[in-house]
Amino acid sequence: MRARWTGAGFALVAVVVAVYAVGSGDYPMSFAAVVRTLAGAGSPADAFIVNEIRLPRVVTGLFAGAALALSGAVFQSLVRNPLGSPDVLGFTQGSATGALVAVVVAGGGAATVAGGAVAGGLATGAAIHLLAWRDGGYRSLILVGIGVAGILTGVNSYLLTRAQIIDAARAVLWLTGSLDGRGWGNAAVVAVAVCGPAVVACARPLRTLELGDDPAHALGVRVAAVRLGALAGAVLLSAAAAAAAGPVAFVALTAPQLARRLTGAPGPNLVPSLCLGAALLTAADLAGQRAVPGHQVPVGVVTGLLGGGYLIWLLARGRKRA
Repeated sequence: MRARWTGAGFALVAVVVAVYAVGSGDYPMSFAAVVRTLAGAGSPADAFIVNEIRLPRVVTGLFAGAALALSGAVFQSLVRNPLGSPDVLGFTQGSATGALVAVVVAGGGAATVAGGAVAGGLATGAAIHLLAWRDGGYRSLILVGIGVAGILTGVNSYLLTRAQIIDAARAVLWLTGSLDGRGWGNAAVVAVAVCGPAVVACARPLRTLELGDDPAHALGVRVAAVRLGALAGAVLLSAAAAAAAGPVAFVALTAPQLARRLTGAPGPNLVPSLCLGAALLTAADLAGQRAVPGHQVPVGVVTGLLGGGYLIWLLARGRKRA
């Protein structure tokens, strides 16, 4: 029951932050005015600013944060390690490689970059699956992911050196992670990924799987099928989030851990993590817009600063326990 109420609280926070973000900017709007405009009762000017300029960015942030947090919760449940996330396991770097290939080799636009990011993430997921899968389970998935991430980081650096100066600047901005200029197309890409895969339906099997393979088998869980399906869904979620907002760091690592601590419930906590991730990324983007007057700090920089500090605290806490 506590987990449900906590998840509902996260969802409410995400909605409130989103409405506040829509009302912020050079043309400020009150909370009530934003709600009135979203309900269809605003002026034509307010409707244009909300529906065409600000709302696509906020909706993209909500879905991207939800996708990253859900992906991180699945990975952490699969590997039974708080460090399991697309950032650490190499899937984010794979999406970045696909996007860079689209920019450097194909010279494509936003749609081509998004497609390259999804393709790169899925290809990386397939490679890590083949390297780590042994006898119906994953062996050293984190070590394999870290190794693949290191290789792909070198590949990405090389691709940047081969790019034209304009393409390289565009690629660096994307690699930072940003919601600036995002439209309804970007929101649709990640929304389909969040709503399409039945990852949330895997919550009960994943919770059972955390007990161990033998108890899960005894309780009727198809261990290999659940692992493979959950991994595929998590990879698709992280790739879609990268395609929509760039490789935003640390949301997938931080949100599931915070959700687990605040709910106090065992298991992957998929729905609370999803709602908290949406709230975190939207709040980080809002903070980046308002932190430096006259300048917008990319959301990836904000999450990197906050998430890096959280990671240091997590490692220090684990060392004290050891």
